[in-house]
This record gives sequence, structure tokens and C-alpha cells, in this order.
Amino acid sequence: MGWELGVPVALGSSLVANLGSLWRQRGAAAAPEVEVRRPLRTIVGLFRSKWWTIGYIAAAVGWLLHVGALGIAPLSIVQASLATGFIFLGLLAERLFGFELRKREWLGICLAAAGLAFLALSAGDVHGPHSSYQLPGMIAFEAGMIGVGAFLLLSAQQRQVLRDRTGVLLGAAAGALFTATHIGLKGLTHHFDGPLSLVSPWAPVVAVGAVIAFFASARSLQIGPAVPVIAVTSIVGNTTSIAAGVIVFDDPLGTGPMVAARVAAFVVVLVVAALLPGPIHAHSEKRQQARAATPQPT
Repeated sequence: MGWELGVPVALGSSLVANLGSLWRQRGAAAAPEVEVRRPLRTIVGLFRSKWWTIGYIAAAVGWLLHVGALGIAPLSIVQASLATGFIFLGLLAERLFGFELRKREWLGICLAAAGLAFLALSAGDVHGPHSSYQLPGMIAFEAGMIGVGAFLLLSAQQRQVLRDRTGVLLGAAAGALFTATHIGLKGLTHHFDGPLSLVSPWAPVVAVGAVIAFFASARSLQIGPAVPVIAVTSIVGNTTSIAAGVIVFDDPLGTGPMVAARVAAFVVVLVVAALLPGPIHAHSEKRQQARAATPQPT
């Protein structure tokens, strides 16, 4: 067996990574409140939570499996296999963690998985680890991702935003900032020639982006609905990474009808990301109205 072995390895990576996300959500809910102004206290509090630590260990195992799959199978096949992770997310959340998913959420998860799988399988011959880029385009895309992340973070701070919606916005911000970090890491390693190469303008981008994304992701898992938060974080991270591959690193978009098909799939995934938390928002409003209508004890 050749590259076909990479498919079950990639599926295993997706399964373990999503299981780790759900464990981290359970750990974040039990941990002290995330406070950006007290970073060390927050980090210690999170990792003192058993399930958060177990979730991070699972995430590390998932990452190693991902790397292993990339060493066996073509990139497009690996990414398509990882896209099915949304199905794993729904099944694990319902069967093992007691979350109840509505039909709309299941539809969104399936559409996102199908759209991302199509984008991966139709990518064609993508560039390898030494893909080229133009510095102005890379800076512009990085600035865009940081701007999107900052906008979502500020939107999450608005008082009129419901608590559940705040978690989803923070998850989306984390996804955008993770992409900014990955692009910066790509720029950092592109010219890597020993430890001195780390003294680069991309180093602070990677470090700051990773730290902010860490806290945004932790807080989103702490206060938001688990499945929409995890799904939206992944969707935003995957779609923006795909866009970065096309815009920054000159990955092929396709030719003829394939261009329109890939753009349509990309739009579908973005629409799913926007609509997936909708029922949560409506449910929260009804819950608040019911609470307000209940007579309070005197």
C-alpha cells in the first residue's frame, strides 16, 4: 500500500483533533475565567484543569498524525480527509459529550465538510514547502487577517452581543489569527538558514498572533456553545488558509468551469460559517425572554 495509507492516518488525525477540542471545551468550562490582563494566571488555571490538559495532549497527537499523513499522501487528499472532521465533531459531540445538535447544525456541518473537501480535491498541483510569494501581497494579506481578527475581537466586546454569540465571534477571531500566524511562520521558514534566521519581522507576528489566538480560542470554548464555536474556528481557519494559498503563494485556482465551481464552494463554506450559530442566537434570546418573564423571588 502506498499513499492510500495516508487517508486513514489523516482521518485519525481529524478524529483525535476534534476529540481534543471537545475535551478542551470541557476543561475551559471548568477552569477559572480567562483574563488577558493576567496571562500567566490564566494559563496556569487552564492547564490545572485535567480535561484542558488532556485536550492539548490530544491536539499534539493529532498534529503529529497530520504531519505523518502529509509524508505519505498528497496534500489535497490529506486536506480532503481532514475536512471530514466536521462529521466526527458532530458524532462525538452527540454520542460522547451529550450535546444536542439541531438539523440546521448537522446540515451546516455536512455542507462545510463537503465544500472544504471539494476545495482540497480540486486544488491540482499545489506548491511544496518552498512555494514562492511576493512580499507586498503577503504583507497585505497578513494585515487583512489581523484586521479581521481585531474587528471580530472588538465586536465580541459589545455589550449588546449575547454571551453565546460572543463565544462564536471569539472563535472566528481565533481562526483568522491562527491563519495570520501560519502565514507568518511560512514567511519565517521560507528563508530559514539557522537560528539567526529567526531574527525576522515575521517572528513577532507569529508570536503575538499565536498568543492572542490562544486566549481568544480558550475564552470562546469557555463561554460559547461547543460545536458552533469549534466548527466556526475551523471553518474560518481553513477557508482563509485556502485563500492565502491562492492569493499569496500562487496555488492554482483552476481553469474554465473549475474556477467558478471552486469559488462557489468557497462561498458556500463562508455562508455556512455565518449561519451555523444562528439557532444558538435565537435560542438564547428566547431563554433570556423566558427568564425575564419568570417572577423573581423577593
